[in-house]
Amino acid sequence: MTPEKLLEELKKACPDKLRSVVLYGSAAAGDYVGKRSDYNVLVVTTELGRETLAAFAAPTRAWLKAGNPAPLLFTEERLRQSTDVFPIELLDIKECHRILHGEDLVSALEIDTANLRLEIEHELRGKLIQLRQRYIAAAGRRRATRELMAESVGTFLVLFRAALRLFATDIPARKLEALEELGRHIDCDLGVFRTINALKAGELDGKDMDIDQLFGEYLSAIEAVIDAVDRRLESAL
Repeated sequence: MTPEKLLEELKKACPDKLRSVVLYGSAAAGDYVGKRSDYNVLVVTTELGRETLAAFAAPTRAWLKAGNPAPLLFTEERLRQSTDVFPIELLDIKECHRILHGEDLVSALEIDTANLRLEIEHELRGKLIQLRQRYIAAAGRRRATRELMAESVGTFLVLFRAALRLFATDIPARKLEALEELGRHIDCDLGVFRTINALKAGELDGKDMDIDQLFGEYLSAIEAVIDAVDRRLESAL
């Protein structure tokens, strides 16, 4: 299901309440890799009461079934009020998005970055905890471990792009370009993320790879980035 098809269904479900529908993430940045990527959509409405949510339920079920994350739903007022709580997400959306319908309510957002450093560290540490838990659940199964890395690498690349904001002001839209730039600011070889991203995209088959060793390198590199972010945060205090 494409974003354009979702838009058609949302218009049918609630035509008078849609203010803006925005495509963001990898598809807007040019990082989309077909079936291994998903579409990210922000929907802004005049109100989000129970009846509106119920009207959106059917189109959203089809959207989720196609493998996409649920749309972000905001009223215009709630979107403005959330800029201090979700600075990573809203900065990324503001800097790289495509309007599918209605007004561009994103470009005019004033993002409060006071909590940006804390959110970056919180998200990185939380995703690392989840990664370890999921590796244990994979119980040494090669395919499950490979899938775990493929499913999680995009999230870490997004967070690394956010972490780059602590070191630089010019942030590339594409995640791998941001990764390259981050590597210039921290003492860590980040090549493992390019390898895993290539596996995810089908550019490498990985049949002869030691998947457990690759996961170990992945884990160590994530920890190195978190340590670099932590040192950056301490030096800023």
